[in-house]
Amino acid sequence: MDKTKKYVMALDQGTTSSRAIIFNHRGEAVATAQKPFEQIFPRNGWVEHDPGEIWYTQSSVAAEAIARADLTGQDIACIGITNQRETTILWDRETSLPIYNAIVWQDRRTSAYCEQLIREGKGETIREKTGLRPDSYFSATKIKWILDHVEGARERAEKGKLCFGTVDSWLLWRLTRGKIHATDVSNASRTMLFNIHTLQWDDELLKMFDIPPQILPEVKASSEIYSETSTTLFSTKIPISGIAGDQHAALFGQQCLEAGMTKTTYGTGCFMMMNTGEKIITSKNNLLSTVAWKIGDRVDYALEGSVFVGGAVVQWLRDTMKLVQSWEEVQPLAESVPDNGGVYFVPALTGLAAPYWDQYARGMLIGLTRGTQPGHIVRAALEGIAYQVYDVLKAMEEDTQTLSGEMKVDGGAIHYDFLMQFQADIFRGNIIRPNVHEVTALGAAYMAGLAVGYWEGTEQLKDHGSIDRVFTPLLPADTAQAYIDRWHKAVGKTLDWMK
Repeated sequence: MDKTKKYVMALDQGTTSSRAIIFNHRGEAVATAQKPFEQIFPRNGWVEHDPGEIWYTQSSVAAEAIARADLTGQDIACIGITNQRETTILWDRETSLPIYNAIVWQDRRTSAYCEQLIREGKGETIREKTGLRPDSYFSATKIKWILDHVEGARERAEKGKLCFGTVDSWLLWRLTRGKIHATDVSNASRTMLFNIHTLQWDDELLKMFDIPPQILPEVKASSEIYSETSTTLFSTKIPISGIAGDQHAALFGQQCLEAGMTKTTYGTGCFMMMNTGEKIITSKNNLLSTVAWKIGDRVDYALEGSVFVGGAVVQWLRDTMKLVQSWEEVQPLAESVPDNGGVYFVPALTGLAAPYWDQYARGMLIGLTRGTQPGHIVRAALEGIAYQVYDVLKAMEEDTQTLSGEMKVDGGAIHYDFLMQFQADIFRGNIIRPNVHEVTALGAAYMAGLAVGYWEGTEQLKDHGSIDRVFTPLLPADTAQAYIDRWHKAVGKTLDWMK
């Protein structure tokens, strides 16, 4: 393989759009294509996607990216897949047709059932085996809901006629025309059915959720050759050789390859991960233990804290509240006022995740006066993202008994200098923003490239990437602490709101 003349394609299937990015051997993006797709809200708290739309937007941007780079399929050394995690799809094994819409990770329809599991004392078993806590966020209860509510689904599942998959499995199935039904350890570890100690689907959990094992995908490493493409989308067969959930791929793309290294992705939600090496750390602060990745025989683990509504709050301000017309208007409006004017926005629009894990919390805007301006509200929304990330970081520091002096960041919202500066101000440490913002896709590309020898090892990757900007604290420490104290007072008023 002439590596200087070959490229790696990453398929980045996110919560609101599908993207394809082509990287060269230096880890530089040479072409990008992106398409949004519909967000379906059948009822309050329900969130769905059309699996067919996921597939055709993802396949079309793959073709578009190749065309933009003036390449052909023969120029692509391999494909890596990274995806929105936990989102659940069930499809017919023979026809490849979904039997229901994809139930998205944000969906809350199984919240009451998760509360029931906790009341029945099953939460500890789930936590010990999976590193997770009973919550509708994860795949298991979504699978059960589909089997229980789609006519004939359970009978067909028990006969082995259905397949379950997170989005990576769905794309792999379609790219190989149904030849491969598989996933990687990182995505499997987010289903609430996978034992992160044995690295196997867990029989006790399958019985607990009444899920037939025959619908489950085979679990493989994050970096290995799964198969070759069989679709006519490409002019030649291309190895599919890397799969990782989006946050795991971002951790790898940020080269947080050693224990203690931390990154936060500011996407639709915000997701903080700390590499804990080959050790599983059990959180005392409602964080999650998860598989980071498996490469070769080595399995790395991570500690994770999730924020359900991060950049999505900006989308809400634009599309629902009409306070801004575009993403570009957000920062100037936030900076049009000297401070938040006493306004706090808790963006618990789909409940609160770590460290609170309150699925009955709801969003709150508090501190309004006759003098409140649109700028105060928009500023409070951006600050609300930073406060949530701060809460997760403090919980992570307590669990690991380490103080973080820096945090690497990625995702769409890191383009807001105001948000990054405010994050540094309350974090009291450095926020490191890379030049390559698409590190999630880059992580998937790295995993795929390593499997086919496009890159010889992780040491070679360290020469890639550079820093765009380091944000350091500017706000006085006592002022920052006063802001944090008022934030926690506001959060306290949102808890259990819908219970």
